[in-house]
Amino acid sequence: MLVTLNDILPAAANSDYAIPCCNVFGYEEGRAIVEAAESLNSPIILAANKDMVDFMGVEALAKMLLSLANASSTQVCVHLDHTYEEEIVYKAMHHGFSSVMFDGSQLPLEENIKRTKQVAQVAHALGVSIEGEIGSVAYKEGRDHIKSINTSPDDAYRYASESDLDAMAIAIGNVHRLTTPDSVIDYTLLNAITEKVTHVPLVIHGTTGIKEDDIKKLKKTRVSKFNIGTSLRMAMGSNLRRLMNEEPNKFDKLYFMQKAMPYVQAEAQRIIQLLR
Repeated sequence: MLVTLNDILPAAANSDYAIPCCNVFGYEEGRAIVEAAESLNSPIILAANKDMVDFMGVEALAKMLLSLANASSTQVCVHLDHTYEEEIVYKAMHHGFSSVMFDGSQLPLEENIKRTKQVAQVAHALGVSIEGEIGSVAYKEGRDHIKSINTSPDDAYRYASESDLDAMAIAIGNVHRLTTPDSVIDYTLLNAITEKVTHVPLVIHGTTGIKEDDIKKLKKTRVSKFNIGTSLRMAMGSNLRRLMNEEPNKFDKLYFMQKAMPYVQAEAQRIIQLLR
């Protein structure tokens, strides 16, 4: 069942659970993640990141992810992750993404507000939800041009109030693409943000790098969406490597992918249960 962020995040923001947003790097991962959500009767967000957009294109990605969402017995949001160009965001909407992220985090505040609002007007006219980012969540690797800027509570209030967005990603010590839980969460900063921003669900990117105890604390705040990519990639990659090494005379890709999918499903189930 295809849904938007607006169908699933507001209730989570006002409760003590959160929704996982899982980056998808192929049909096999997407199917394993949806099956994990169905097994636990939990809503899920399937996200397409920039690497996948560059590789597959928006139209092909939309067809793949929407086929999984529309056939699912649970609520599935099909979300375009960090995107800096409006042209790609609008193309994603046209091809059926139910949610998009216009990432203006590298822009001056006024420009971020202006451009996010313009995208939001189009998104809402089409029944699509929109996420934005204030502050800037750094990357451990792969996005060297992305700054590391903690979210200002005053900027967060202005951005949430003036841009018409539906969910807001914040930077409070979280980092993209960490393989170990090394992030140090600034709860004083988070409290200052949540005191000012009371009407927009908050989003944390870089979940793999956050300790489980911190995730359990964060989900009880207005943080309602956690983005996860690295731990899912590790579940697929490490097990696929092991399985192929165990059977060097096998060459069928589907054979190995089907054997690796249960490990992705198990990791997705772990994440869902952690956030419930």
